[in-house]
Amino acid sequence: MTDELKKEEVKEESGSTATAEEVATETEQVEAGQNGAIPTYTGEVSEKVYTLDELEEQSLDYQDDEYNELVQMYEGTLSSITEKEVVTGRVISKDEKYVIVDIGFKSEGIVPLNEFRDGETIEPGDEIEVFLDKVEDREGQLVLSRKKADTLRTWQQIEENFNSEKVIEGYIKRRIKGGMVVDVFGIDAFLPGSQIDVRPVRDFDAYVGRTMEFMIVKLNLSSENVVVSHRALVESDLEEQREQILASMEPGQILEGIVKNITDFGVFIDLGGVDGLLHITDLSWGRVEHPSEIVRLDQKLNVVVLEFDQDRKRISLGLKQLQPHPWDEIDHKYPENERVQGKVVSIADYGAFIELEKGVEGLVHISEMSWTQHIKHPSQLVEKNEVIECVVLNINKDEKKVSLGVKQLQEDPWENLLDRYPIGSKHKGVVRNLTNFGVFVELEPGIDGLVHISDLSWTEKINHPSEVVAKGDELEVSILSVDFDNRRISLGHKQIEDNPWEKFAIEYAKGNEVTGEVTRTTEKGVFVKLPLGVEAFMPAKEVAKEGNHTEQYSEGEETKAVVIEFDETSKNITLSEAQVGTFKKEEKKDTSKSKSKKKPSASSENTGALTLGEMSGLENLKEQLQEKEDAASSKDEDEGQDSEDNSEEEK
Repeated sequence: MTDELKKEEVKEESGSTATAEEVATETEQVEAGQNGAIPTYTGEVSEKVYTLDELEEQSLDYQDDEYNELVQMYEGTLSSITEKEVVTGRVISKDEKYVIVDIGFKSEGIVPLNEFRDGETIEPGDEIEVFLDKVEDREGQLVLSRKKADTLRTWQQIEENFNSEKVIEGYIKRRIKGGMVVDVFGIDAFLPGSQIDVRPVRDFDAYVGRTMEFMIVKLNLSSENVVVSHRALVESDLEEQREQILASMEPGQILEGIVKNITDFGVFIDLGGVDGLLHITDLSWGRVEHPSEIVRLDQKLNVVVLEFDQDRKRISLGLKQLQPHPWDEIDHKYPENERVQGKVVSIADYGAFIELEKGVEGLVHISEMSWTQHIKHPSQLVEKNEVIECVVLNINKDEKKVSLGVKQLQEDPWENLLDRYPIGSKHKGVVRNLTNFGVFVELEPGIDGLVHISDLSWTEKINHPSEVVAKGDELEVSILSVDFDNRRISLGHKQIEDNPWEKFAIEYAKGNEVTGEVTRTTEKGVFVKLPLGVEAFMPAKEVAKEGNHTEQYSEGEETKAVVIEFDETSKNITLSEAQVGTFKKEEKKDTSKSKSKKKPSASSENTGALTLGEMSGLENLKEQLQEKEDAASSKDEDEGQDSEDNSEEEK
């Protein structure tokens, strides 16, 4: 539509006449109204009306120089900006959600109000820093960010502080695994648990919500990882103090410290920037199972310097050395034969250790636990941590040893044993145990004796005690002997009755003919039971029957024989079938021959008395036989006692 037509239309609509200038003005106002804005004009209005073609022709009339000059003038009004950088802008306007910022670009940028930490204080005209994220987005809009600008400036500040080792403040937000999260300039940094303090931290939650000073010890910008430490600041403050302490430290010096850490082997003490080790053996004069029994964490205590290694900076400390030694007055505190109480702190195979007080322990040997019981291990009578009463037997102050006893609290039953069990007296007891060599019989609780297998029967050949008695049977015994040194009693069962061998010596004298029953046969001969209950032996060469005697004789068969040997000492009677009817005659011939060869003196012929030489020979023979019998009996008793101990242990 041409300008003239527009003017005519305006004129017709107005219904009145107007000048050309008025029409032009009204036309421009209409067009401006269609664009939604009413421009305000200043200055004079040109009388000439230009067509569009005329305007285009005029625009083409600019020379290249003029055009370039105009472009440069326009670009000079714009700022030189680069994406991904922080730029300074001016706040144009602000509403409830957005802030309009002019950074000197051809268009303004919009920044959300919630990205400003101090959004309420932002006013039009304020200069602020924003991050230019994009010059144009899909809609051709300038993209700015206040949050990214703050983050970038924060990382720059963190890097500067890290490089300069500057002390910064941070707010401990929360606890996580291995440490704490600290807010440093709005960035989450990690505070390891070991870097909170020079002393181990017991309660991490107590630090949450606190503002503390830190030093950045590790920074990784690519992964945005920041590690801070408060311990580094404390150590730097303690360095001078540490040097002063080490310079003046010497053995024997008493210092005040704080329990820093407790381990199984000792306690680490903080002496004011310097750590020393208080070993578990130097905590107390007494036995200590774990250092926590004596000290606790963060406890203040005085310690003495035992040793100081200047090169390795190692300090050995002591606590018990500040207390008097418990053995200084040991003789007055624990006199011999005094009854005392103590706690069982340790049990060994050979006895139990009793703690009388801290630093004073005594040993109750297993042999001092009971007068009568055969104790194989102290745990049969005492338990660990049990408080018991005992008697002080002996004190060795040089070796720091105390001998204690428990059985001394009771009367020794062996003191008046012979009053209750005199030698030769007869008693009844219970068979407590059987061994290959004898029977152990309990006379009263804790008092028992051994019946050797040879003392079970006068006549029978016993291969094992079980052939005569069983465990638990009541057995009548006689007291043969008492060994007070070894606390052993020898008993006999056969001694309850008179010795039948005195009668056997008459009935079965050498040369007497006897009749008995065959009990058994062996390759060496035949065993025959005689009328009085004693068993005799007939060698194979003395049998009368021809052939193999083991086949010729059967059990229960009667046989007639003559006694060719009688030995009361070894309890042996030897028979012979082959010499029946001839043995006596030969003996008589021998006797008559001996009489004819030697004529006895009148005194010996009349009285039959033995000469002095014969009496001396018999006496020596008797002593030798008695010594052999005593030696055999003693050996059997020793073996019996050892076997009893083993048997008791098996039970």
